[in-house]
Amino acid sequence: MRIEVNHEGEALSVESENPMTISELLNQLDIHASTVLVVHNNTIVPHTSRIESDISLELIVVSSGG
Repeated sequence: MRIEVNHEGEALSVESENPMTISELLNQLDIHASTVLVVHNNTIVPHTSRIESDISLELIVVSSGG
């Protein structure tokens, strides 16, 4: 399967023969899960969601401050 990811204006792509969770995908891309929201079709997707087929995702960087 092919996973396309848009992150900060950069198009990334991951190929995998096996299903994976969003968390595993972020780990493979070396992106810390607490720094992004994952969006698919205008819906936020939990990091525990399992990817089992070709998909296109957008990562939105979140920031916090005090």
